Amino acid sequence: MSAEEDETTPPSQQEQSAFHVEKLYLKDLSFESPHAPEIFTEDLEPELEFNLETNSTRKGEEHYETALHVSVKVSSPEKVLFLVELTFAGLFLLRRIPPQHVPPLLGIECPNILFPYVRRIVSDMVLEGGFKPVVLDPVNFAALYQRKLQMRREQADDEPES
Repeated sequence: MSAEEDETTPPSQQEQSAFHVEKLYLKDLSFESPHAPEIFTEDLEPELEFNLETNSTRKGEEHYETALHVSVKVSSPEKVLFLVELTFAGLFLLRRIPPQHVPPLLGIECPNILFPYVRRIVSDMVLEGGFKPVVLDPVNFAALYQRKLQMRREQADDEPES
């Protein structure tokens, strides 16, 4: 295609890159409060344990699923007050995205889109369980992504050459 044709071709007909949220969905959800209702009458100083994993999988030529797996456990030294586990995911369209830009989109941008939903679900589930809502702090997915890359580099450096 010549430069003249490119200027006269409407943008909708030119090959454009696209990043689009196709669908957001809850894949798995569990809330456990093994010591309710007795736990509500006890004076405890609970501690919160938060775990987060991200995972992305190709789901076709232009689609990827990114999922956040979250576990929130609140316990005292003697008892678990509650445990929330969930997997929240999104189906994302990545059309004509340069290959070097795909991993950061899946590792940073997609989790940034998903996390506010995870935060709300956790808060709602804890509240429905009879506890004060837990408001999860923001997560720096860019830093997590960079840390994961660094760990992969270090593992590659540690592997003996054949």
